[in-house]
Amino acid sequence: MTKKDHDSDVAFIQALAELLRENDLTELEVKREYGEADRLNVRVSRGGGVVTQMVAPSYAPSYAPAPAHAPSAAPAPAASASDDPADHPGAVTSPMVGTVYMQSEPGAPAFIKIGDKVAEGDTLLIVEAMKTMNQIPSPRAGTVKRILVEDGSPVEYGAPLVILE
Repeated sequence: MTKKDHDSDVAFIQALAELLRENDLTELEVKREYGEADRLNVRVSRGGGVVTQMVAPSYAPSYAPAPAHAPSAAPAPAASASDDPADHPGAVTSPMVGTVYMQSEPGAPAFIKIGDKVAEGDTLLIVEAMKTMNQIPSPRAGTVKRILVEDGSPVEYGAPLVILE
């Protein structure tokens, strides 16, 4: 691979990071195939920086500097780590990958809204995974301070859903 190809990969990774930020996504993964033994696998994750895995023929040492470019995108999320809702002690996180639903069925009232008092075990929302509706219970009693997801939005394992205080 040439220096030009390497530069285009770096630009591609930077564009993915920007796409993640602009669309308020938590993770994005892309695979590029250049040939049978030459490909680029990129996973960009909010809060985790940019993780790059490159598989190339053994004669392509030009890829070695690529990880040096990836950390340049990492300081921005790391600097705002204190603002990360997942670090909040009252964060309720998703136990699975799926789609969030804020009510039991379309048109029904939402399980929770900001300011609601909830008891331990109360349903906060539903995460649909593999056509199964999984009720997410409150791990403790408290007040709903923030709702971090929207109805119908995808979530991943460990993503913060709600802040309880």
